[in-house]
Amino acid sequence: MTLRQQQHGGDMGRKQHKLRTRIRKLQAQIRQLEGELRKLNQSTMADPHPVSPLAPRQGFPRLPTIAGANFSTATAGIRNRDRCDVMLASLCAGSTIAGVFTKSATRSAAVDDCHRKVVRLCKQPDSRKGFAILVNSGNANAFTGRSGIDTVELLTNTVGARLQLPADCVFTASTGVIGERLDESLIMAVLQQLEADLDVANLDAAAQAIMTTDTFAKGAGGLFDIGEGKAAIAGIAKGSGMIAPDMATMLAFVFTDVAVEQSLLQSIVATVNSSTFNAVSVDGDTSTSDTVLVAATGRRPGHPIDDADSPRAKAFAAALESVFSDLAQQIARDGEGASKFVEVQVVNAATREDAERVARSIANSPLVKTAIAGEDPNWGRIVMAVGKSGARVERDRLAIRLGDILVAEHGRMAAGYREAAGAGYMRNAEITICTDLGMGTQSARVWTCDFTRNYIAINADYRS
Repeated sequence: MTLRQQQHGGDMGRKQHKLRTRIRKLQAQIRQLEGELRKLNQSTMADPHPVSPLAPRQGFPRLPTIAGANFSTATAGIRNRDRCDVMLASLCAGSTIAGVFTKSATRSAAVDDCHRKVVRLCKQPDSRKGFAILVNSGNANAFTGRSGIDTVELLTNTVGARLQLPADCVFTASTGVIGERLDESLIMAVLQQLEADLDVANLDAAAQAIMTTDTFAKGAGGLFDIGEGKAAIAGIAKGSGMIAPDMATMLAFVFTDVAVEQSLLQSIVATVNSSTFNAVSVDGDTSTSDTVLVAATGRRPGHPIDDADSPRAKAFAAALESVFSDLAQQIARDGEGASKFVEVQVVNAATREDAERVARSIANSPLVKTAIAGEDPNWGRIVMAVGKSGARVERDRLAIRLGDILVAEHGRMAAGYREAAGAGYMRNAEITICTDLGMGTQSARVWTCDFTRNYIAINADYRS
């Protein structure tokens, strides 16, 4: 090899080395730029589950503390490692507790257990020891065979032992994915922390711990006049999808400091529930886990409420209905992907049952709900929903209103109706659909929301 060839080879080697060095530097710069781009995308990308635009503007309300009721929360890592997902409530001796539950034929082991305990209490009231309520999110503990039953037994026995309560005084509720075994060891590992952290001021944290696809925590309550001064009531709920309660994935827990006799409390809860939680529907699907529990601690001085016809009982029932209604409407406002809150009213039906059938048929119709999402005053879909409901209906007696706008009557479009007026109304964030059947005097109401593309996105990715 000549000297010139050797020099040429050396020059090529140096050039190659310089090029490789430059390539490595460029590759490092690319990786750095890609990282910066990812961070920028993460900071500017819309939250896949943003807070519902229909959420209460004031945020979570300031709730009164309930003497005799203490709460705590913990992170067990059931589905997400970075959020509280277990709640414990401890209720003092002398408390009474009532509940209503899903009628689903595939209801969870926790629901079966709670229902059995409430039935027993109605037959044999026993408030000497107090009660406890343990709730987890992230796993419904439903359709898991004997495993689900064993988990409920283990948790109720263990919580009972820690709080010196019989297992029959411990209630559990679970919400989340159906059909996956709940790893009870995760909850067992945080029971000591839950016991140590019990405090009367933790109800707002409890509302956070029971959420699944909810975009905001739900609470309602206040003071009410019971004839002997003011009493306190406060409640929390969770629910966003799979909402069409039939009982009572929807959970609600309400607490008051008044004393209410066990059977009367159960009767009031069941009655109030029918026009509140049972009047809400997001998607027409009834959960395996729907549970509503109401506890009265009796820590407020005064005689127990034991007469359904007394002014004190009526005042309590009105306060409970107010809290139930508020929580039920918040659930509808947090419907998965919802952009509009909808109240469906049906009036002048032949029977209450017919009114409810029509209201639910309208509220649960995907075609009605998607039209609302698209701000399309397609009232023909409402006519369709009325007709398929199975209720007693006569076409030519039917009248339909969007808010105050008369859309249809006497079997046809109303003479004065203008499409532009209907379209303008549908741009509102809150919509009222009123259907007059002209058949009698009975009425019903259902709260619901629209169906948007986000509803599909949320549920398509629920287990991903």
